[in-house]
Amino acid sequence: MAISTKLNTYLFWTLQIIGWGFITSANVWSKMYFIPEEKSKHIYFFFEGLYFIVLGIVLTTLLRSYLKRIDFVANQNQKNYIKVFVAYALVSWLFTILLIVGSSYTFSYINERPLDISALEIFSTALNIAIFIFFWLIFYIVTKSLARLRKNKIDRLQLETELKDSQLNTLKGQLNPHFMFNSLNNIRGLMLEDVDKARDMLTRLSEMLRYSLNMNKVDAIRISEELEIVDNYIALSKIQLEDRLVYEQDVKTALTQIKIPPMVLQMLVENAIKHGVSNQKNGGKITLIVTDNDEKIILQVNNTGTLKTETDSTRIGLNNIKKRLELLYGNEASFTLKEVGNEVQAIIQIPVS
Repeated sequence: MAISTKLNTYLFWTLQIIGWGFITSANVWSKMYFIPEEKSKHIYFFFEGLYFIVLGIVLTTLLRSYLKRIDFVANQNQKNYIKVFVAYALVSWLFTILLIVGSSYTFSYINERPLDISALEIFSTALNIAIFIFFWLIFYIVTKSLARLRKNKIDRLQLETELKDSQLNTLKGQLNPHFMFNSLNNIRGLMLEDVDKARDMLTRLSEMLRYSLNMNKVDAIRISEELEIVDNYIALSKIQLEDRLVYEQDVKTALTQIKIPPMVLQMLVENAIKHGVSNQKNGGKITLIVTDNDEKIILQVNNTGTLKTETDSTRIGLNNIKKRLELLYGNEASFTLKEVGNEVQAIIQIPVS
């Protein structure tokens, strides 16, 4: 912010000096060229130009301070328009008076005679100054308005990016708490039957927890790493479901190093177990398929059972996946859930990154 403020200040003073300097130089040069020496010593025009540039810079700087004080660029209402018009008229009038008084005194001192200036010349001077100030005012307001629009756009994009990152981090970290509690209870019961297996299940559960927590730091992970978490999830689920859960993988080996959003496969498997296999008396089968076509990676989880539309529409895990795909890929990714034969198929297609 400090650098931006310094840059704006530097730019303002640079434009002030260049702008008023150009007008002053043009005015001085034209008078020296067209007005003969006998009418006025040319040294006078330098002093007149000096008055002009100093008054122009000082008075428009004061006008700028007033515009900033009333925050005109951000609050362009009728009340502020009136205030700015009054300030504009006052600055133009003051500029004219001070310029004429200073020029008259300097002219008299250098040329040793009073300055003969008519009412028409006074009016012409006042009109020119009013025009200069008007265009300065318009240029300043337009420039500041454009800068403000650009800053608002940058702030909005930054906010959207931060919101997107926040949403992604929140969604990535959603490991079903019910699964955690059930796993801990199942492991506690398993300790009475098989201590070594219970220890192995605790290790798998801790790996899943660590994975879930670390996912806030990354947006993509290798399929091979995601499959390890799925294996852990299946192993923990089998403590309760035992032989009722049959799990198979059909993964194209060449794709295991491809990166995908973390926890999407785990969530597909979780929903297949929760809404499919566990609801069937005799259990069922889950098949995880990873393949590709010419353009996209295909992640598919099939489970035996039927598709219950009313229940599916409220599944937090599936909504989580949809939101994440939308945030990461926009319209380039797709997620479908359908029933084919006696199976429910959840299919994600994402572009190869």
